[in-house]
Amino acid sequence: MKQDSTIEQAQTPEDTAAAPEADRETPAARKRRSKADAKAAAAALEARIGHAFADPQLLTTAFTHVSALKSSRRADSYQRLEFLGDHVLGLVVSDMLYRAFPNADEGELSKRLADLVRKEACADVARSLDLLDGIKLGSVGAGASARLRKSVLGDICEAVIGAIFLDGGYPAAESFVQRNWLERMRKPVRPLRDAKTVLQEWAQGKGLPTPVYREVERTGPHHDPQFRVAVDLPGLEPAEGVGGSKRAAEKVAASVMLAREGVSGG
Repeated sequence: MKQDSTIEQAQTPEDTAAAPEADRETPAARKRRSKADAKAAAAALEARIGHAFADPQLLTTAFTHVSALKSSRRADSYQRLEFLGDHVLGLVVSDMLYRAFPNADEGELSKRLADLVRKEACADVARSLDLLDGIKLGSVGAGASARLRKSVLGDICEAVIGAIFLDGGYPAAESFVQRNWLERMRKPVRPLRDAKTVLQEWAQGKGLPTPVYREVERTGPHHDPQFRVAVDLPGLEPAEGVGGSKRAAEKVAASVMLAREGVSGG
């Protein structure tokens, strides 16, 4: 029995030596490794964005949601940068449109601008640059976190533009916007006239009254609702559409009716 005890004691140092290196890592070493990982992640993010920040804090702020703040200072979130980036984006895209479409009137330019700077377009750019994982959120729960990240993608993209503008000036922000919006400007992802406008014009041409939209159903949580809306015209079957807002659902419903009636342009 004593011999067995001696063997067990002899194995103990070997077991300790075989322990994973991470378990023996000191707090200081873990902190250094964490900083190195964060620096590498920031560098990868800058590479995708196409701008190396002289002030890294601007990039950090551009990705910080209000829920992640440790203080009550909302100004430390991305919101101020989003405000700035929204207007910088509008200016750059307006200049791009003015130069690219010399024969377009103010109305057409305005429609093209509205389509290119809408939140959905900004969110598409953010997804193409893989910015989703960089968003810093507080403790909001796994499911809510995924929904929130998607819902603020457009805001984050505008905040990044604002951060680039502050860090590198107008030329840097202009370069970012041109890289990511030029192809979208050349090939709009949706018609310049929305389906509701097309349906109304078609109805008027047929001597029908203005289409009437009505909410059929609202589902989902308060922060992420889904609307089902129907559009009515005399003598036609109602058409329904679903969207994250009433306006979006109305457009879908109008598109459904136009497609059913064989009307193009919506």
